[in-house]
Amino acid sequence: MSEELTLPIILPLGAIFFGILFLLTAIPIEAYVLNKSLKFDKKTSIFYAISMNVFSCVIGWIVFFVTEPMFSIAMKSELINYIFFNKLKDPSIGTMIVLLSFTIFLATFLVKFLLIKLLIIFMDEAGKAKEIELASSQQRTSYMNIAKLQNTNLITATLIANSLSYSAITLIILIRSR
Repeated sequence: MSEELTLPIILPLGAIFFGILFLLTAIPIEAYVLNKSLKFDKKTSIFYAISMNVFSCVIGWIVFFVTEPMFSIAMKSELINYIFFNKLKDPSIGTMIVLLSFTIFLATFLVKFLLIKLLIIFMDEAGKAKEIELASSQQRTSYMNIAKLQNTNLITATLIANSLSYSAITLIILIRSR
């Protein structure tokens, strides 16, 4: 009797497969950029790219599932319609999608930057535990300038990697929608 009362499990397989496709697209692109920009070896670049993308994907889904109950019924209907049928009924939703996409891009960039910064600190790639005794203020200033330059390179490389991977994913979405 309890078997009759259970709800069927509906899996959005299309969304799951496209999520995997997006990860498989973003990881090599970002690994290549990290390899060329930050001069990491290929293994390290791939490790950082996988870590950044998987963690940011998980964080993104957590944020989605926390905020989804706050959506209006019309928004939930459009979301379900897009996930299961790849169609949007309301044409006015396009502006909100563009704004949301830009917000997601910036949030993903910040998450990826913070994740790679933490990974570098914890994996000790930034300095291999260099212990520099700074005798003069000139040496301290020089060391601080090098640290700022490394941070700027990390921001630039993360932004370029994120931009290229989002461009590729946008192209896949446009091909899918035709």
